[in-house]
Amino acid sequence: MMGKLYLVPTPIGNLKDITFRAIEVLKEVDLILAEDTRTSGKLLKYYDVSTHMQSHHMHNEHKTVDHVVRRIINGETIALISDAGTPAISDPGFLLTRACVEAEIEVDCLPGATAFVPALVNSGLPNDKFVFEGFLPVKKGRQTRLLILAEETRTIIFYESPHKLLKTLGHIVEFFGSYRAVSVSREITKLHEETIRGTATEVLAYYTVKPPKGELVLVVGGKK
Repeated sequence: MMGKLYLVPTPIGNLKDITFRAIEVLKEVDLILAEDTRTSGKLLKYYDVSTHMQSHHMHNEHKTVDHVVRRIINGETIALISDAGTPAISDPGFLLTRACVEAEIEVDCLPGATAFVPALVNSGLPNDKFVFEGFLPVKKGRQTRLLILAEETRTIIFYESPHKLLKTLGHIVEFFGSYRAVSVSREITKLHEETIRGTATEVLAYYTVKPPKGELVLVVGGKK
């Protein structure tokens, strides 16, 4: 009998932000594929999950997908987790999900934590229609992408690292305009969580004086 693939969201900060069902699935599956077994090991230990783990990350997923698919076809039930949040959202998961769908394997994505949702709601910017961009290109294609997004009328959501935030905010000022509404949510669900709102220029000035740390979500208002 063919097995099944579960995509299981994990907390983005506070370890208590996980569902009862997610813990149940992680305890019952035959194998857990984890982006970083050391990071996930802390979560599994906290919830007394002893299921065997195996690494599955962006550097090896191309090589391991076929093997994982064969294991599921042969009857194993496997859960995929990332370091934080929902697998495949700017994290490994898409390749394996696509391969399972093509092999007619049942895929079940559990609901759960995703960083951009609380950041969007906290921003105070329109959230009836929005665009999730993930990480901007670092070099090639970055300017082209920014020029396109400058005309976007829906709220735009980016993921960004602390050491690149000032550069990105500077580009928002340059391509979108200094008065474009911006919100940056930092360390969501963690001890030092904060959300800074204002114009692109104001938020850039804030983080120029107070260098950002931790995980960041940048929300930008659409063109009016």
